[in-house]
Amino acid sequence: MSEPILTFPWNREQDPEFLRTREWLVTNGLGGYASGTLLGIGTRRYHSHFVPNLPKWGRTVILPRLDEEVHLPDRTVLLGGAESADERLEGENHRYLKEFLLEWMVPTWRFDLGGGILEKRIIMPYSQNTVYVVYRFEGKRPIRMSLRPYITFRGHDGPLRDDLKWPIPVKIYQGHCEFRPVEEAPSLRLCVRPKGQAFTFQEKSSGPLLYRVERERGHDSLTELYSPGYYELELFPGEPSALVASTERWEMLDPLPAAIFEAERSRHEKLLSLAPPVARSGMRAQLVLAADQFIVLPGSRLGEDVLARASGDQARTVIAGYHWFTDWGRDTMISLEGLTLCTGRHREAGAILRTFSHYLKDGLLPNLFPEGHRTALYHTVDATFWYFHAIDRYQRATGDQETLKALFPALKSVIEHHLKGTHFGIGVDPKDGLIHEGAPGLQLTWMDAKVGDWVVTPRRGKPVEIQALWYNALRLMALWANEMGEPSQEYADLADRAYQSFNARFWYEPGRYLYDVIDGENGDDPSLRPNQIFAISLRFPVLVKERWQPVMDIVAERLLTPVGLRTLDPAHKDYQPRYFGDLRARDAAYHQGTVWAWLIGPFFDAWRKVYGEGPRTEALLKAFEGRLYDNGVGTISEIFDAEPPHTGRGCIAQAWSVAEVLRAMMESKTPNGLPPPKE
Repeated sequence: MSEPILTFPWNREQDPEFLRTREWLVTNGLGGYASGTLLGIGTRRYHSHFVPNLPKWGRTVILPRLDEEVHLPDRTVLLGGAESADERLEGENHRYLKEFLLEWMVPTWRFDLGGGILEKRIIMPYSQNTVYVVYRFEGKRPIRMSLRPYITFRGHDGPLRDDLKWPIPVKIYQGHCEFRPVEEAPSLRLCVRPKGQAFTFQEKSSGPLLYRVERERGHDSLTELYSPGYYELELFPGEPSALVASTERWEMLDPLPAAIFEAERSRHEKLLSLAPPVARSGMRAQLVLAADQFIVLPGSRLGEDVLARASGDQARTVIAGYHWFTDWGRDTMISLEGLTLCTGRHREAGAILRTFSHYLKDGLLPNLFPEGHRTALYHTVDATFWYFHAIDRYQRATGDQETLKALFPALKSVIEHHLKGTHFGIGVDPKDGLIHEGAPGLQLTWMDAKVGDWVVTPRRGKPVEIQALWYNALRLMALWANEMGEPSQEYADLADRAYQSFNARFWYEPGRYLYDVIDGENGDDPSLRPNQIFAISLRFPVLVKERWQPVMDIVAERLLTPVGLRTLDPAHKDYQPRYFGDLRARDAAYHQGTVWAWLIGPFFDAWRKVYGEGPRTEALLKAFEGRLYDNGVGTISEIFDAEPPHTGRGCIAQAWSVAEVLRAMMESKTPNGLPPPKE
């Protein structure tokens, strides 16, 4: 098994902008994380060495800045740092950095100080709200360091003006520091391991600071941070020390820094051992480890885990993307196969499906859980049907009839609710047996951008992929009913009717592809979008076979890029080539041309049905390998610009991007198959 390591060599003559535009991410299996730039300068409100996912509070920024001063005989070197409001950089990472490594998903900096190498690692122990910032010096003589943490307590996507008003009470004893930033919030505990170094209480304000990316995104971007003091430590050659920040009990913080890294490495080795042999090296192995970052215990809804354990089960969910997404029903069900079934984590796949079954309500699966809340929001038409798809993939991979049997009554209820009609105008049209949806001011499909009251792509009516998912669900229900020994003819009849209506209504003959929406607010919409590929890609395709090839040919010609599918034909009047600017500008482009990496998975499925295995499959999927070194290092971004160089945008790490690229790679049987993507 080759070790999954991504390496970035560096010399001080290079442009530090390269380091500022690459971001690292560490997660803890609870939805919490640590993240920042390779440069050591925070550029987002989400950048922090410690963002635990706390009950009631959700993900909370606590350690947004850490200054590391190295005291050498002839100079003091400031690592870490920040960007001041006047755009002046504080910090010298780029002047001393020798290389950056992502080693077993652990970000590692190696600084050449002249008389030796200083190594820094950031590790979050699994299933703990704790971070270890580990330092190790390779040289002949000890060096001294000062570590000054800046502390706050705010929701990770909350306004920057909500940073704490200091001073707050601080307990300091035997090198231990304990803060209670907000009443009723967990205490923050700080210490140095293995030796209990003294903490010097010396307050300091950062002055006005800039988060550059937040300014580019049109959000508030200025803040001021506060530090209560600093630790001093002496680093002896070969003996690691760590600054530890945690909301756990003190006794949880006893492990030594070296043991923490070995434990994390061992856990990742076990994850790779679960995966199929082909996924234990190279890019597939990296994606297997990246997939792990999204599979979590619902960290801010611990009651779920208590109930699951009481019944002999486990609670699991999927974080849709870092930094700002929580767990979304749609994203979870689309991602489930790639994140769990392709990685050998079948038990967790079943746990995810069972966890979400508890939240089915009036025939709908949750759209999302808001940050820090226990109550779900249900404004989605497709998440529920993706649930059927995920159950099918799980059941076929595992043969787990018990889970299918347990879920079947809920699935029957879903069909019944859709036949009668449920919330948000979602229901079956008795005239044609197709699903209609739509409610003023709401966006119910995966193309869900909204700015204020403006729904950018409302798609109210009968969207094409919803009919494909509905038909697939009905065919699955007929199949499962037979397996359960229950009546199945009603589901078969409903499917037959939907099939006939779909093929009579959705074919757009002038373009020789499918309408995106029919019976919409403005009639039928012939916009060329990727949503039509689901009429071919799903297990039970709703589109008649003779129309598969023209659909795939035009999608490949107009929408396919090296990083996924465009969301709109470049010839369309609303096409946007770049996803950039303030919130309104970005959401105007979100599904109006912007490329989504996850769509490569269903495109791959549909293409193979039409053309089988042919030339260039591997070339297309291999294009993603270079993206592991961009944006979020070691993972795949949410979206990309529609035009070259296809800059990564949105979340730096997206569950369904990783899942569907990995799944497509795992299912690719030969180094051939797909057409060359057009730039």
